Amino acid sequence: QVQLVESGGGLVQTGGSLRLSCVVSGLTAESSVRAWFRQAPGKEREFVAIGSLVNSEWTTYADSVKDRFTLSRDNAKNTVYLQMNSLKPEETAVYYCTAGEEYSILTRQYHRWGQGTQVTVSS
Repeated sequence: QVQLVESGGGLVQTGGSLRLSCVVSGLTAESSVRAWFRQAPGKEREFVAIGSLVNSEWTTYADSVKDRFTLSRDNAKNTVYLQMNSLKPEETAVYYCTAGEEYSILTRQYHRWGQGTQVTVSS
């Protein structure tokens, strides 16, 4: 059974930091892509960051989070992290972890999602 479990969300002030975690289980080695998306109220889910478990150089960020967010991996723990610094109120959203075989920033390419973790940035 495939499971993706996010954690680490919470309430933080503008400019603050959070680290999200996503533990993935039940996937084959072919599903080596891990990605983070977010969805604000009334908006579509949007890409945040993506990385490959087999090549750490394969990491891509949305322009809006580049230089502030960092995706990292701990393959031994089947966990991927998203370190978020200098958070802004407009980044308040539910953050989702996903996994797949193709290195894609398109939401429609993914069919397995975690339950999400709420990130709220107060102004």
